[in-house]
Formats: sequence, structure tokens, C-alpha cells
Amino acid sequence: MKAVRWIMALALGAFAFVPLAQAQQKGTIGVSMPTKSSARWIADGDNMVKSLKEKGYGVDLQYADDDIPNQLAQIENMITKGVKVLVIAAIDGTTLSDALQQAASKGVKVIAYDRLIRNSKNVDYYATFDNFQVGVLQAGYIEKALGLKEGKGPFNIELFGGSPDDNNAYFFYNGAMSVLEPYIKSGKLVVRSGQLGMDKVSTLRWDGAVAQARMDNLLSAYYADKRVDAVLSPYDGLSIGIISSLKGVGYGSGKQAMPVITGQDAEVQSVKSILNKEQTSTVFKDTRELAKIAANMVDASLSGKEVEVNDTKTYENGVKTVPSYLLKPVSVDASNWRETLIASGYYTENQVK
Repeated sequence: MKAVRWIMALALGAFAFVPLAQAQQKGTIGVSMPTKSSARWIADGDNMVKSLKEKGYGVDLQYADDDIPNQLAQIENMITKGVKVLVIAAIDGTTLSDALQQAASKGVKVIAYDRLIRNSKNVDYYATFDNFQVGVLQAGYIEKALGLKEGKGPFNIELFGGSPDDNNAYFFYNGAMSVLEPYIKSGKLVVRSGQLGMDKVSTLRWDGAVAQARMDNLLSAYYADKRVDAVLSPYDGLSIGIISSLKGVGYGSGKQAMPVITGQDAEVQSVKSILNKEQTSTVFKDTRELAKIAANMVDASLSGKEVEVNDTKTYENGVKTVPSYLLKPVSVDASNWRETLIASGYYTENQVK
């Protein structure tokens, strides 16, 4: 009996090491994320680790603290250590060409994660959301909230863009302008500052403090005796800064309602802001699903299977058109936050209340 128990213990011990052995056998995947300053990127990193480990891979996850040389050094180190695939959410999508050439010379596939990597032929696939549609949803919310289709107006609006080194920022802005521009041309929407175009409205590194300072300047220069009716904000972190600026001059008080203010990423602070009737809407992008798509791309490319994509025309990176998989974003406001964010298990109700 002792011998039997000993043999069974050995067998159980062997089974306990199967997942680890399998992960080691399938290799390590390098995952490079831009920053931990946004809750969204922390969730992306966690979800990538979970999805890849479920498929039997080891994961080397690194955050670059929004420092371009740091991200470059981390990626080069991953290549040196022999990762099988690189999954990269770039800080600046134009700075990685040399590193990706090193990866290609060692047979390492590269998947751009949510942010397109530009000016490199060595980007194999791109996993993202329909970024043009994100802007359409944001602007469409403003259109509906102000009753522009019904001919209401004129209304005053100011526009904010994302970081000029993030390719997605242009898709967000162009998507929004596809809806707003006709109303601006007709005079139903008035940009009192005259600041249009990404060269004038962009916000480096998606910095909320920079957005707040710009909103302060806009209010002081153009709205001393006028009301801001809407603010196009492409990201929740900017929206929070914009709201702080508006509250500083009396918006959100009994006499002065908040403008319509958009956002993106459904971050907890902004969901709370929506429930407090400050921010008006956000765009939800389920990072759990994006991580699954990226992990599927990794697994298929290493298994010799066909990598699933659903867009082969949109994302031209300056050198090639990168085969992409686009997920659908969802507009969220006070009317549907519970069914979209809570019922799906993305957040618990306690997190946002």
C-alpha cells in the first residue's frame, strides 16, 4: 500500500508540472505596454497574460512608463531573451523600426496591439477596435444630445484630440469630424476658438493636465460671456481634466449645467462622473476581447494556422497595409452603463458607485 501511495504521489506531482512544462515548451511571448498611468493599460496587460497563459505560453509583460527609450530597451531585451512573438502597444508608433528589424531577423512575429506601429514592414498583424467608429460614436452622441439633426442650434463646441504620436488619435478625430464638420460648416456648431485640426487640438501623451490647461485658456479667452455647449474629448483621462477646468468657472453648479462631454475607455473615474451628471458619455472597448484576439493571433502564427483578420484595407502604416482584426466599440451613458459594464462582468457595481 505504501508503494502504491508513493507511485500515486509521483504521478500527481508529474501532472502538477504539466501546465508549466507546456508553457515552457510553447515558449515565451513578449508583451510591451505603454504605461500604468491609465487603468485601461493595466487591464490590457492583465488580460493578455491571462489569455496567453490559458493557451500554454509564458509571458514577459513590461510597462514602459510612457518613456520611448525605455520601451525600446525593453523590446530589444525581449528579443535578446528569445521571445517567440512580440505584442506591442507602442508609445510612439514611429520609433520602433530598428528593433522590429532585429525581431524579423530572428524570426519573431510582431503584433501591433491597439496602436498601429508605423514605418515598418515588420508588423505582421494588428489587433484593435474600429477606431474611426469610436470618433463617429463620440460625435454622434453630441449630435443627438444637442438635437442637431432636428435643426437645433447654433451651439458652441470645442474640440480635443489625442496624442499626435498615436496613430489612433487621427482615426478618432477624423471619425468625429465626419459627423461634426457639416454642422460646423452650416453654423449650427460654432468653434469660437477657431481651433480645428489635429495640429491645433492634439494632446501630447493623452495628458489630462495638458487638456485641463488648454480648457482653462479656451474658457478665459473665448467664453467669458458665452456658454460652452459641448466638448469633444477622445479619452476619459482628458475628459476628467476638462471637467475640472469647467467646474472651476462654475459649470456643474445650479445655474450652469455641464456641457455635453464625451470620452473613451469607460474608466472607473469617468463612469462615476457620468453617474454624477458631469461627463456625459464614454466609449467602451472591451479589452478582454482584444486580448483574446491578440492571443489567438499569437497562437495561430506559431502553429502554422491561418491568422484570423477582418480588415485588409484600412491600416496602412507608411510601408505596408497591415492585416487587422477590428472589434466594435460601444457608446455608454447613464442609460446603459449597467447592462454594458456590470452585466458583462467588466466591473462590479461597487467599483463604480
